[in-house]
Amino acid sequence: MSAARRRLPDEVRSAAVRAFLCFAFTLVALIVASLASYAHSGLLTPALLGMALGVFGCAWCLLEIVIARQIAAQRMRGPNSASPLAGSREPRRRRPAVDRGAPSRG
Repeated sequence: MSAARRRLPDEVRSAAVRAFLCFAFTLVALIVASLASYAHSGLLTPALLGMALGVFGCAWCLLEIVIARQIAAQRMRGPNSASPLAGSREPRRRRPAVDRGAPSRG
């Protein structure tokens, strides 16, 4: 793995954790529903309802991840960028570092 890999912003990371937890809940509900259907149990209906809520929650969390990533990318670009799809025409140039030892003009 690359050592220069950027860390995800906090809101994107927390949205991804919520999506993972929602996906895990949906998988547990799927397993409970399948076992309840094999056993002809009365637990089948609540498990199916839980699974439906989990699928809805997963879709919601994935949408939240996309929105959080776009907001974080917009925040990184800054307030005065042209448009989100335009991009930069020329590469960014770093400003030269000010020499601290040189006497200041003034």
